[in-house]
Amino acid sequence: MRNTVRVKRLAALLIASVLLLTACGGAQLDPIGPGDRILAFGDSLTVGVGASNSNAYPAVLQQLTDIEVINAGASGETSAQGRQRLPGVLDQFQPDLVILCHGGNDFLRRQDTNGTKANLAAMIELMQSRGIQVVLIGVPEPGLFLSSARLYEELATQYDVPVENNIMADLQGNASLKSDQVHLNGEGYRQFAQAVSALLYDTGALP
Repeated sequence: MRNTVRVKRLAALLIASVLLLTACGGAQLDPIGPGDRILAFGDSLTVGVGASNSNAYPAVLQQLTDIEVINAGASGETSAQGRQRLPGVLDQFQPDLVILCHGGNDFLRRQDTNGTKANLAAMIELMQSRGIQVVLIGVPEPGLFLSSARLYEELATQYDVPVENNIMADLQGNASLKSDQVHLNGEGYRQFAQAVSALLYDTGALP
């Protein structure tokens, strides 16, 4: 009987330890602060199509963090095009951290998701090879029930980078936060920026 109780206690402790590790786990970032530079790299959702320039998420994120955030979005860009454009953008701005939100146009054009994943992987590898920290934003594939494409979580695990995997699906599923079928409005971009800011705080990038 005592052995049975002991085994149960050990099992309970093991489960609690696993849950604690899970809660405390996940990729962490090195702190950034004034004088550092964040680059927002992506497509029209980064540009801020559907709202004014001051309401685009990079502009709002800069207001929330007091850190320079460069809007390096390109409307209509696919991940393959972004992969080609990225080296020159990194050379130009030399950021300390990049927020990568890409892949939506690939999904809209029904391109092969394996190709999208390979392009995003190449971008992450390039940035990490230069010592640049990366934050990944999950983008949903079109469908009745929106959720971030699985490839984003897979990439985040593979390259040990933080991922915000819920906000874009939540925003895309709320018509009151959109300016058209694809793009957000000012309030939508504000909530996007708030989610990214929260992630930066949670992962240690911001104090």
